[in-house]
Amino acid sequence: MKGTLAFISISLALLTACTAQKPGVTNQGTLKFDFGTGKAAKGYIAVSPETIYSAEKGYGFDLGTKPEAIDRGGDVLKGDFVSAETPFYFSVKVPEGNYKVTVTLGDANEKTATTIKSESRRLMLENVQTAPGEFKTETFIVNIKDRKIDENTTVGLKPRELTKLDWDDKLTLEFDLKTAVNAIEIQKVEDQVTVFLAGNSTVVNQDEEPWASWGQMIPRFFKPGVAISNHAESGLSLGSFIGSRRLAKILSIMKPGDYLFVEFGHNDEKEQGPNDGAYKSYSERLRTFANQVKNKGGHLVILTPTARRSFGEDGKMRNSHGDYPDAAKKVAAEFNVPLIDLTTATTTMYEAMGVEGSKKAFVIYPELNLNDNTHFNTYGAYQIAKIVATAIKDQKLPIAKYLVSMPPFDPSKPDVFANFNWPPSPKASKIKPDGN
Repeated sequence: MKGTLAFISISLALLTACTAQKPGVTNQGTLKFDFGTGKAAKGYIAVSPETIYSAEKGYGFDLGTKPEAIDRGGDVLKGDFVSAETPFYFSVKVPEGNYKVTVTLGDANEKTATTIKSESRRLMLENVQTAPGEFKTETFIVNIKDRKIDENTTVGLKPRELTKLDWDDKLTLEFDLKTAVNAIEIQKVEDQVTVFLAGNSTVVNQDEEPWASWGQMIPRFFKPGVAISNHAESGLSLGSFIGSRRLAKILSIMKPGDYLFVEFGHNDEKEQGPNDGAYKSYSERLRTFANQVKNKGGHLVILTPTARRSFGEDGKMRNSHGDYPDAAKKVAAEFNVPLIDLTTATTTMYEAMGVEGSKKAFVIYPELNLNDNTHFNTYGAYQIAKIVATAIKDQKLPIAKYLVSMPPFDPSKPDVFANFNWPPSPKASKIKPDGN
């Protein structure tokens, strides 16, 4: 009967395997949700549009959204589902860790198209289509993090981060396009390679439209086997990333074989102390990353900073990062760690787009009085994520085996802007992220 398991502790079910079988929770600690108003499938928790999230219940539709239920009859799991004409959110209260999420999508009568984002607009699935009567099961990995480092220490968050979905105690999924969600299964898993991301506003999971980063797009290009844990934040330099205990947080949960991708430079350039500079504090802090990640048995990947959109009168891009890309390359060579040259790749891409065409990759919207030549919109961020994914494959990093199948991306031939389809999320802001 629907709603009979509201008393089950969601967190406890995911932390430990159940010794006795209970509806909705398998003996592997998997939570299984059946959506709609019909009878729930055996072993599933029933979720109707009236199932609104609360901390006490531990699951439900969230953030003021409420889809509609449709019942086609027939199969108990796939005959009914939830859908909506606008994005809706479903949340489950869970502890920190990596979670395998499996969704069943489809409608017996109509075609569907589903894009799924997790947490703060991380792209997980893109435009998954089903024909009438066709059903698809898709699986992806969502990383959940919290502020705790040890009993006495936490990550120093900025005020704007205190309300981000990335830092709360829930796993939140956003469903977009014309979707039909039949079922969701969520299982805590320990066998994933975790790829940690450290960086600034060009890497962070941007909460609000139209802002975006490559860090929130890259999950879409990985199959299960890799979890992306994004610890970047707008406005940070290597120094402030370390100072706010974000590196300490990563190291506290890093396992041997995990990765840390680090991209800084934009904000480091503004530090003007006597010991600052590309070959001083910036290089020394990168060495700190390299040494500490090595001590944990992890793998460091250094990325040069994404280029700012800065064209000269000759229509060619100008270097806006000075010696910082060179310094990053030298540290990567010194420690024999992989380097992804985003400065060169993004410079090539913007020049290929042209002075006017490159505006389509940035938050440049004169009608909204937005003219930002540093921060990307969703199209630009998606292109850069493709650059990163292609570099992982080209450099034969071990995690390349977990990449989805995709043609190699050539930054001199970016995707046609008109063909890019991104269903906007509800949250939007004209406030520029910290940093430039």
